[in-house]
Amino acid sequence: MAAPASTDQTPEFDRIDGLPLPREQMRLVGHRDAEITLLDAYRSKRLHHAWLVGGPKGIGKATLAMRMARFVLSNPDRDAPHLALAADLSVDPEDPAIRRIIAGSHGDLLHLRRPWDEKGKRFKSFLTVDEVRRTVSFFGSTSSYGGWRVCIVDAADDMNASAANALLKILEEPPEKCLFFVLTHSPGRLLPTIRSRCRRLDLKPLTEDEIVQGLEMFGRGGQEAQHAAALADGSLRRAIQLLDAGGIEVANGLDRLISQLPKPDLRQVHRFADVVSERKNEESYRIFLDLLRDWLDRRVRDDAAAGHPPAMLVRWSEVWEKTTRAATLADALNLDRKQVVLGAFQALGEAARERPAA
Repeated sequence: MAAPASTDQTPEFDRIDGLPLPREQMRLVGHRDAEITLLDAYRSKRLHHAWLVGGPKGIGKATLAMRMARFVLSNPDRDAPHLALAADLSVDPEDPAIRRIIAGSHGDLLHLRRPWDEKGKRFKSFLTVDEVRRTVSFFGSTSSYGGWRVCIVDAADDMNASAANALLKILEEPPEKCLFFVLTHSPGRLLPTIRSRCRRLDLKPLTEDEIVQGLEMFGRGGQEAQHAAALADGSLRRAIQLLDAGGIEVANGLDRLISQLPKPDLRQVHRFADVVSERKNEESYRIFLDLLRDWLDRRVRDDAAAGHPPAMLVRWSEVWEKTTRAATLADALNLDRKQVVLGAFQALGEAARERPAA
């Protein structure tokens, strides 16, 4: 059974208000080489049943996987003469199969994501084993339309150990005419046994020009589009969030306080923490964490290039590990997020004081 269509009562994970979901998005920004790789593989006689699609979050992995799913489900005959002429994975949006996919009701497409907890009114922290076990009935029955069946795991990083083992079992014994797209932000963290059963397809971060193109496509052009693209670290999704959730202001505030290290103005730190930690500013809080991680990544690379002691590189890494633990605990126990932000700046200050002078 395919994933249910979105309703007012059942939110869909990772949806951004006002934007199409991957199954609804008919255009792909960037990733031309990856698209041709999938097209050529489908037309060949050696199509691998499982693909591990890797790359940073928000660069288009799910959009590409859905694009391939639409192509396969609307063109089930791989030997059809017209497929030899196809230049990409474009399909007719009026095709009945495509309309079913867009509606989330195609019986041969299974999209596994973190499920909505109706009782807690929030998405579960993991892609659960019960979700992954939906593959048993999905692949255990005949195809709804007599062709291929496609399963998209989005994202495998969200699986707990039980879910990962359940996925591994179905990957080890794939049924006929099935395709898996296992999406991951960090391929190296997946079980080696899962990686070994998939063909690897790594997507590169989008260029700033591609991100600007995507922003314009979604009606978010203008003067700030280039700034958002520069801050987005190759992710169109993050660029959109930066523009829609006050992320530019968050980025400017973070940069201002970091420039004051090791002793940022305490009053400014508290004002900044008040803004990004408010519950109504969920996206701003997440953007802060993402931007902080990116800054720490750059700091580690820059300090390594400058020949700073390995202990200093570890120190910066510890700042992120400490912040991540605090953020995870705050989410799990519904604690005050302001303390997460304040703790991050305290850890930054302590690490900066130990950094050798430039």
